[in-house]
Amino acid sequence: MDIVVVGGGLAGCEAAWQLAERGFRVRLFEMRPFVRTPAHSTALLAEVVCSNSFGGEGDTGAAGILKAELELGRSLILSCAHKTRVPAGGALAVDRDRFAELVSASVESHPNVELVREEVTAVPKETTILATGPLTSSAMAKSLGELIGESYLSFFDAVAPIVTR
Repeated sequence: MDIVVVGGGLAGCEAAWQLAERGFRVRLFEMRPFVRTPAHSTALLAEVVCSNSFGGEGDTGAAGILKAELELGRSLILSCAHKTRVPAGGALAVDRDRFAELVSASVESHPNVELVREEVTAVPKETTILATGPLTSSAMAKSLGELIGESYLSFFDAVAPIVTR
């Protein structure tokens, strides 16, 4: 069975990897570099565009517990993060370039993953995971708005802004 994953960010790459590791054939769509976003600067998969930190590593906070669960699932993203980590106190932070290069190479070389570099402008008919995130293309956002109602589309950033003055 083929499964479509739309979006080559952290969630899309992890979803594609987990499915592929379990024997599914995956078509992973990523619109970059042909359709650019205001935040990305490369065509690499899993390009981290905000903070390079994946949060604390203790086992009592939400970020630490999530990472422990990802470890149990043999997470590609977490594995690549550990291999490209940089000093950041008690947090897991990565070298952005090395991290994205490693994730890209891993996903692109998986025999069950076909990377398709094109924009998906509507929800595919096949079994699909939409992992387009806040930088989804305007065409996909419009299509989703028509499908489920525009008032149901929202983006909530997990990191609050820091106010210094």
